[in-house]
Amino acid sequence: MKRRSIFLALVLLAWMTPARSQSGFAKLEGMWSDPPSTVVGSFCFFSCTDTGIEQLNKLLDDPANDSLPANELIGRAKVFEGAYIKGLLTQEALKHYPLDPLKDPGYTRCEPWGLARQMFAPHQLEIRQRGKDRVELLYGEWTARRTVYMDGRKIPAGTKPSRLGYSVGRWDGDTLVVETSGVAANIFGVAADATLHSAELRTVERFARSADGKTLMLTATLEDAATFRQPLVLKKIWGWAPDQKIAAYDSCELPAESKTGGKR
Repeated sequence: MKRRSIFLALVLLAWMTPARSQSGFAKLEGMWSDPPSTVVGSFCFFSCTDTGIEQLNKLLDDPANDSLPANELIGRAKVFEGAYIKGLLTQEALKHYPLDPLKDPGYTRCEPWGLARQMFAPHQLEIRQRGKDRVELLYGEWTARRTVYMDGRKIPAGTKPSRLGYSVGRWDGDTLVVETSGVAANIFGVAADATLHSAELRTVERFARSADGKTLMLTATLEDAATFRQPLVLKKIWGWAPDQKIAAYDSCELPAESKTGGKR
């Protein structure tokens, strides 16, 4: 079992060591999709935390768990991580916790996700440079498209809240840093549907490529005084998938009892 833990540590070391290009920037451009089929890849398929990873490590290192499948240990670590996230929620946020997935407007009305959920969407993420002053993030889920302004501008005061907010970016060495605000309040779900959030949500995303070039790592800090007692830091992993393409999203089917019927 310790071999699993050692492998996990090696994966995390690659996570923390971004690849360098001749230009000094990480080569993030291209198509990314499902993470590698590793313990940490499975654990962080949607999102994960350092606390959850540490708990998973402890479970993997415990000889008493040697006969248990990795998926069961991942599930136990996720329960522990869920309790950790719940402990960060304010009293106001706890009023909406846990959210009922059957009331998710993405399910009941085929409404696309808001930023706090979209940034951790599974499957494809395509990153493209658009001229010298913009980066585009295109997600396979909902075919959601984000523009990140890289020209040094600040987020305009009085920005009208929108589903995905207003994003500005910069390079920190080889890491792409994206700051976003102006996100509409109470869009269903933060990461894995933990709770609602207010219009004061601010996020800082840091995208970096691993040293071997095979994975893209996101570390996202979410701040919202109405929702979190302290900033929530979530992570996610994608795998390099240059042969994949993002098709038009038509996977949302309304429940049979819906009066509107049909597909998005």
